[in-house]
Amino acid sequence: QVQLVESGGGLVQAGGSLKLSCAASGPISNYDMAWFRQAPGNEREFVAAINWVSTSTEYANSVKGRFTISRANMKNTQYLQMDSLKPEDTATYYCAARSRLIASNWRSREYNFWGQGTQVSVSS
Repeated sequence: QVQLVESGGGLVQAGGSLKLSCAASGPISNYDMAWFRQAPGNEREFVAAINWVSTSTEYANSVKGRFTISRANMKNTQYLQMDSLKPEDTATYYCAARSRLIASNWRSREYNFWGQGTQVSVSS
């Protein structure tokens, strides 16, 4: 069992930046990692994912070119650098992990472990 804890959320003005972290309670080297977000009244949506060896990433079209996902396996941590933030990025952001052996699309919600979320609010 792996516990995931997000941090780094907060309130920022449009155009600003935040960096989210997700700390795992154990090794993540065999897990693909991802970020999802959920705004009030909306379904949880895919944001970004990175494979277990950091050789492949994928982004939602809405964040491509503005957000960067990365990971540090030696630190059992993944990150989401968010630049040029927009009010529509306001949501609770969730960290997720799944076995690298799962073959389904990263955008599906078939993840083994989820964090509790961290709130990101972007003011206009």
